[in-house]
Amino acid sequence: MPGFRIFDIGYLIFTLQSKMQFPQQLTVQSHTIAIVPRYAETDKGGLVHHSVYPVWFEMGRTELLRANGVAYKDLERAGVLFVVARLQIKYRRPAEYDDKLELETTCSWVTASKVEHTYTLRRCRDGVVLAEGTSTLACVDASGALRRVPDFFRSGTEKARQKTDL
Repeated sequence: MPGFRIFDIGYLIFTLQSKMQFPQQLTVQSHTIAIVPRYAETDKGGLVHHSVYPVWFEMGRTELLRANGVAYKDLERAGVLFVVARLQIKYRRPAEYDDKLELETTCSWVTASKVEHTYTLRRCRDGVVLAEGTSTLACVDASGALRRVPDFFRSGTEKARQKTDL
């Protein structure tokens, strides 16, 4: 067809990777976002449904990346995908409709092919912890095969870990 070209997906990913500008390392290990539960996120009693917390955790991870100057969509374009391999949530107290909340997300551990995060959800008015969680993300390529986590993930967390080990 005139005007259309067929590209090899491997070539396309390689080309995108070579043009993507990622930081040398992650410098922000922990980031906090504000959350106000919407009516649609609650049950009939005005309490946040348990299925909403993983969505908020994803928002926290996305904003932690963004605070480091990285957009998840750019990682995807470069052939770096993360899938949730493990998710654990401890529900301590209920969150309610229209509460002012803050979610702290911390990149706690990075290995060759996985990234672990911890989460703490607090109510702003009294600082009470409402939920805590952890997640493990596996790093995969476009075909779903395990791949190495980009170097800038590991170098930032290693330096942060060394500081806390002192």
